[in-house]
Amino acid sequence: MEIITKKLNFTETLTDGVKSGIANFFPLFLTTLLYIITCWIPYLNVGTTVGFYRAILKISKGESVDPVAIFNKENFNQIGDVFLLLGLMSMGITIGLCFMILPAIVISIAWGYAIYILIDRKETPTKALTLSYKITLGEKWTIFFLNLVVVLCIGLIAWILSLIPAVGSILAFLASLVMAAIYIGVEASIYKRLSEKFIEEGEVKE
Repeated sequence: MEIITKKLNFTETLTDGVKSGIANFFPLFLTTLLYIITCWIPYLNVGTTVGFYRAILKISKGESVDPVAIFNKENFNQIGDVFLLLGLMSMGITIGLCFMILPAIVISIAWGYAIYILIDRKETPTKALTLSYKITLGEKWTIFFLNLVVVLCIGLIAWILSLIPAVGSILAFLASLVMAAIYIGVEASIYKRLSEKFIEEGEVKE
């Protein structure tokens, strides 16, 4: 597999993410609601977690999201690989924390898309980590600021709306739901563009 150099464009990625989040608001809201309701149920919560990631992958591919799909049996097919991947990520990030936090932040961004690669491309956990690291080379600051902008906007908008007398808390809550959908849309948009770096045949360009 070859990985080509294709830089993330901050404005395009953010704009596409906002559009995707708003366009998929209702299915994302229902998916999130079903996930919250069932996340306390042992074993089932593993499948629904994978299903939630699958929903984000569908958005990245421009496909429609079916909220009930988080309960699909196929979500359980990669449980072992998912646990191994998350275990490796946890160990690596924990070690990074021992080196004054910054390395942990860098590695969490570098490995942040391994779970999508594992589910989407059915790669092994170690291969998924390696590929995530490669496709995020030179992109970490862009990814960091994309997430930072969305999170700050969520907090700022919710805070401003909460100041409105009587209905402020309700408006803040509704705005947070919309912004959460936008955050997911941005995440899908980032993966969409990072995954465009993959070429099936050939060697990996360093």
